[in-house]
Amino acid sequence: MKQLSGTDNSFLVSERKNVYNHVASLCIYDVSTAPGGKVRYKDILKHFEDRMHLSPIFRSRLAEVPFGIDRPYWVEQADVDMEFHIRHIALPAPGDWRQLMIQVARLHSRPLDRTRPMWEVYVIEGLDNIPKLPPGSFALFSKFHHAAIDGMAGAHLALQLHSNSPDGAVAADEKHAIYVDRDPSTIEYAARAVANGVGRALELSKLSAQVAGKIAEFGRTQLTQKMSGESHPVSEEDKPALGKAPHTRFNTVVSPNRVVDGFGMPLSRIKRIRTKVPGASLNDIFLAVSGGGVRKYLMSKHELPSQSLTALMPMSLRSDASAGGNAVGAATVRVRSDIADPLERLKVAHHESQIGKQMAEKLGADLLEKLLSALPSALGRLVVTKGLIPTLNMTVSNVRGSDKPLYVAGAKAMCFYPVSIPMDGLGLNVTGVSYNGVMWVSVVSCRNMLPDPAFFTQCLKEAWEELLAAADALPDPAAAAVVKKPAAVVTKAAVAKKPAPKAATVKKPVAKKAPAKVVAAKPAAAKKPAAKTAKKA
Repeated sequence: MKQLSGTDNSFLVSERKNVYNHVASLCIYDVSTAPGGKVRYKDILKHFEDRMHLSPIFRSRLAEVPFGIDRPYWVEQADVDMEFHIRHIALPAPGDWRQLMIQVARLHSRPLDRTRPMWEVYVIEGLDNIPKLPPGSFALFSKFHHAAIDGMAGAHLALQLHSNSPDGAVAADEKHAIYVDRDPSTIEYAARAVANGVGRALELSKLSAQVAGKIAEFGRTQLTQKMSGESHPVSEEDKPALGKAPHTRFNTVVSPNRVVDGFGMPLSRIKRIRTKVPGASLNDIFLAVSGGGVRKYLMSKHELPSQSLTALMPMSLRSDASAGGNAVGAATVRVRSDIADPLERLKVAHHESQIGKQMAEKLGADLLEKLLSALPSALGRLVVTKGLIPTLNMTVSNVRGSDKPLYVAGAKAMCFYPVSIPMDGLGLNVTGVSYNGVMWVSVVSCRNMLPDPAFFTQCLKEAWEELLAAADALPDPAAAAVVKKPAAVVTKAAVAKKPAPKAATVKKPVAKKAPAKVVAAKPAAAKKPAAKTAKKA
């Protein structure tokens, strides 16, 4: 039995009828790699049954503490109704990409059952009119509550759920015993609540002292710089993204209805940009494309603020991705939606990312996590809703996934779209997961805020293509270095050779003139015989 952390619990207490805090993924599979070239529903059930033991999330249900006097616990149970959790559906006609996105958005809008382990998987067939898909392809839409996993833990869970080869065998050393918990009694719950309350009070006291110390240290640094004359005016670009964000259509209350869409950015092309723009990271490129996409979309609606939009950029605090729950910090970063030029936006996005990370590190990357752990649930929620969200417009996040093909029941996963959470005041989420050579990007929002998700995705694609074209037009730094090296050698050789003949030419006339001026009359006699001798010869 394991109690939820403050961050884990925050995803439960912040749920409302219009916001359900589960994270999901959409994978599409090619059945041609499976034995016999087909996959049946019972094959998928068997695949999951063989892997239930690999993570406690599949068997853990919530155990609420009476009267809500403490955070809930995860309690592992013995049996799981597989056919309840893994459901088999098909797309309505015509079975195209738009129908798939509508179905995924509909499924994502529904809450998970809190009386059971909080996960669901939907096997979706009928993808008959989606271009470039092999015949018989199917999709898996998998939902897990955010109280149980964050992005890194979700990527690790995806590895556990899949096999590395079509045969799908589970290694013997991966199997272990399953432990079943019992529900504590009311008295046990109360005793634990008292002990936990005392511990959190002490933790909050220490945290207050630490935060006060960091603020005081920051103030002393600023004062010292000012007194020593080291203080310099800070440009707008060097200021951290603090204060209230500009208002956009994404910063109101979300409806219960979701919209989803996505596309792929090949990692080979991302690498091409990084080669042409030294210093640019994958995260910088993702920020620049997100900023360019939202700029294009809001411009088309005549709603683009002059001030750049600000994004929440989650930061993993994990050393072990196999652990469940949440271990995330947060940085606030401007996406530079106020810059039209894609290369300039990329350059400044790199700078913004560094500032955001530095600011988070100054205050403590895990500050939010510690606050949510130490504060009562209601106060923790106020910190997020009143303190953090008003400073933001959107969420931008990317996670590294597997760089090798993954399989379910022998079928190869062709794509891996993350499907994340929009929330009140923060209704736009752009998330990417890298898988098998492609960064798969998803847009998730509320239907009222984003009635045209396909158009928004097109704006992101155009921002990506413009950045790629602008980077391709730059000279190749490696090629330029190769050209410069031999040119420098030739120049040095030429310079080394030229002074030698010049020095010889200059010295000869000086040697002739000097004796002529010093010995005017006497050497004349000496010269005459020399001349006569020359004539005789």
